[in-house]
Amino acid sequence: MEKTLIKVLVVDDDPALRQLLADYLNRHHYDTLVAPDSQDLEARIARYAPDLVVLDRMLPAGDGAEACRRLRQQGEDIPVILLTGKDETVDRVIGLEAGADDYLGKPFDPRELLARIEAVLRRKKGASALIKEQPVEFGPFRFDPVLRQLFRNNETIKLTGGEINLLEALTRNPGKPLSRERLLALARDDDEGERNDRAIDIAILRLRRAIENDPKQPRWIQTVWGVGYRFSP
Repeated sequence: MEKTLIKVLVVDDDPALRQLLADYLNRHHYDTLVAPDSQDLEARIARYAPDLVVLDRMLPAGDGAEACRRLRQQGEDIPVILLTGKDETVDRVIGLEAGADDYLGKPFDPRELLARIEAVLRRKKGASALIKEQPVEFGPFRFDPVLRQLFRNNETIKLTGGEINLLEALTRNPGKPLSRERLLALARDDDEGERNDRAIDIAILRLRRAIENDPKQPRWIQTVWGVGYRFSP
């Protein structure tokens, strides 16, 4: 069975560096995507679903740290490694406060970047596994991500695969507003065909009908106007 490659999105305005990193990471069995700036970064993440982003701080369209901060404010938890030409303490602090998982100053050896990517992915995988194994209880409900089932007072509530994916995305990010694009990527189910923003809204409505006393005044799955939805346990 063919192994699925880990996808890395490299965002840097230096075409030579982009090509160098893409070639190097591809030789080490990564699927590398490249972009020259952070414009439409959220859309790229939603469309291509990379496993990690390597993001330059100094970009023509704005600060990479601010782009990272926007991702975190929207509930996006994809790992981010920031690159910068200023390898100083204050810049590291700014990057980490923006929500970056790691920080690497230029110039750097591609081998060091590869080692940091692997370390960040290991940490992410370990944390995700711990979170995913634990059932989530809210009100009379219990969602078991291992069994991929939702129970109400020990009775199974029938949901589609896409609705289960959506519920898992919401419950794994309690209190975080998740954009429709992010939910679209997380809840994608190949068995249900192409999804779009409207499909997410319909799936949210179905989930609300399954768990809310009054779907028009939801308690558990709340609308965040201008962003998307939030699970509020």
